[in-house]
This record gives sequence, C-alpha cells and structure tokens, in this order.
Amino acid sequence: MSLTEKQKHDLKKFIKKLELYRGRHTELISVYVPAGYDIIKIIQHLEQEKGTASNIKSASTRKNVITALEKMIQHLRLFKKTPENGLAAFSGNVAEREGQEDFDVWSIEPPIALKTRLYRCDKEFQLDLLRDMMDIKEVYGLIILDRRDANIAYLKGKTIVMLQTTHSEVPGKFKAGGQSAARFARITEGAKKDHFRKVADYVKEQFLENKNLKGIIVGGPGPTKHEFVDGNYITDQLKRKIIAVKDLSYTGDFGLQELVDKSQDVLAKEEITAEKEIMTKFFDALAKKPGMVNYGEKQVMESIKMGMVDTLLLSENLDDEKIEEFEEEAKKTGTTVKIISTETREGVQLKEIGMVAAILRYEVRE
Repeated sequence: MSLTEKQKHDLKKFIKKLELYRGRHTELISVYVPAGYDIIKIIQHLEQEKGTASNIKSASTRKNVITALEKMIQHLRLFKKTPENGLAAFSGNVAEREGQEDFDVWSIEPPIALKTRLYRCDKEFQLDLLRDMMDIKEVYGLIILDRRDANIAYLKGKTIVMLQTTHSEVPGKFKAGGQSAARFARITEGAKKDHFRKVADYVKEQFLENKNLKGIIVGGPGPTKHEFVDGNYITDQLKRKIIAVKDLSYTGDFGLQELVDKSQDVLAKEEITAEKEIMTKFFDALAKKPGMVNYGEKQVMESIKMGMVDTLLLSENLDDEKIEEFEEEAKKTGTTVKIISTETREGVQLKEIGMVAAILRYEVRE
C-alpha cells in the first residue's frame, strides 16, 4: 500500500516531533498495539510492568518510569477498542532539565495496519516501525527501447530511478558501399537480435529477484518494442509482469517521463497519477479560466475563509505551521486538502508560484 502525500506529511510531522526527545535513562515508553489486538490486554501488561518498575534502583528513574506507565494506561483507557490500523503510543518525562517534570503522552493510528506488538522502555522513543511505513517499497519497472538505444529504470512512488543505459551496434539506414541489400539486412537483423538479448539480460539482472516489483511497462518509438516483447528474449516470469506497452516519441530521460505520463491508466492507483492530475487541472484552469483558481498564501487564505475553495493545494516544502494553519481553516469550510510533493514537474511549479494554490468552487469574474 502506498501512502497519500497527506498521510506521509502527518506521519513525518509526528515522527519529527518525537525524535526531539531524549530520556536521561531508559525511561521513555513506546507501545505498539497491533490491528485487531485487544487493547485491554495491553493495559493489563502495562499494569504488570509498573510492578516490575518498582524494582528500579535509581529513585528518579523509578518515579519517571512508573509515572510514564500510569500516563500511558490512562491514555489507553480512553479507547473503547483498538483503532482499525492499531495504535502507536508514547509517554515519558520530556522536561528539558534534570529534576523537573513534564510528563506527556502522544498516540497515532498509523496509516497502515500495525502487525507488531511492542513494549519498550528506552532513552528514546522507538519510531522505526513508523519510519518503515514512510519507505515506499513497491516499484514498477520501466523499459524503453528502439533499434539503437535502451533505458531501464524503476518508478518508485513518484521518482524515476535510472538503472541502465545501453546502445546497440545496429547500423544506420544506409549500407556501406559494395554490400548487397540481403547481406546488409542479415547484418542489421543480427545486430538487432544481439541488442534485444543484451537488453533482456539487463532486465533479468535488474528485475527478476525484486519481490517488490508490481509490474513492468515497456515503451519506445516504432515497432521495435513489440518485436522485443513478442520475441523469445525475456523470461516467461518477467513477461507475465508486463502490464502495458506504450508508443513513445523519445528514448532517454524524456522517453522515461513520457512513458510515465502515457501510463496513467495502469498507474491509476499510484500517487504520481493523482498528484499530476490535480496539478494539471489547476494549471489548465489557470491558462483557460483563471477565475476558477487562486494562488499565493494571502489570496488563498482569503478565499478559504469566504468558503470559495473546493481543493487546497499545499507544497510539502511549506512550513509545517503554515500547513496546519491552512488545514484548520480548510476543515471549517469542507475544503479538500492535497499535500503536493516536489518530485514531479507540476509539484516544482507549485513551489515556484508560492507553494499555496486553490481550485475554487465557482468562477470569480473581475
């Protein structure tokens, strides 16, 4: 499962806050309740841990651990049952100076179902399970080729990662003097097959063992891509992974971007598609119906307060406090909020026009 930009932003913000805290001893409590697990059993376990904590030799550490456990238990009792995706909760004395007390407790229902049960008392909060959710593991394989060149890459989230570039020995359209047409055709055909075999070897090397590969998309100018796919070059295991073959105008970096753009149908569930669609809608309106959109912090905030904004577009580069401020206002008027990354061209454009934009509910005419 891939997280939306909003989910990623909220999780990142939560992790960033808790990363700041350090205990003087092993006294910060982390508790993970798996999805479907009885939260009452977790509370009972923490009650037992209070008894164990009473044996801690240091009086200050003992007090901090027991109080943190009590705060955690009080917090967990607020939940009638375990949230759908489980719960990650953290408590402890986070006072800046030794000897002072500032006990606090935080919890979050993660965007992906928790499978691990954990209780940990340490000098820092255990956040690795949440960090793992931020890492996009699923990828698509991208192959672009014509008779002369080939590019192999991954699409991970919204990022194209180049893996391999290769060039063929297929001669140009004009044969050397003295060669018969038939001999030239044989040389060309042989070089093309060598090119295909080399590309297939690279594809096997890069994709075959990747358990996170969701599918492969092939593209290129002309019929070459079909000859490659339909020929006996790729292993059957990888051939079954091919989910689309697309006609392109380019190879190289432009071709890879074109392949992603033209694969909207097969990438419909991927974040890159949703993000590009909403930003394209904004920029199309800006060009053709400027009264349907707005951008810039001040102008957009005024539009939200007037109830005019249908969809609010916020760059991930916008300050966290500003994002929260916009989200709070948007909530009051039922405005949809989209956090837009800077990993696409459209996302970079949003950043360049002030990081805040809006698609309005109706056209405003001057």
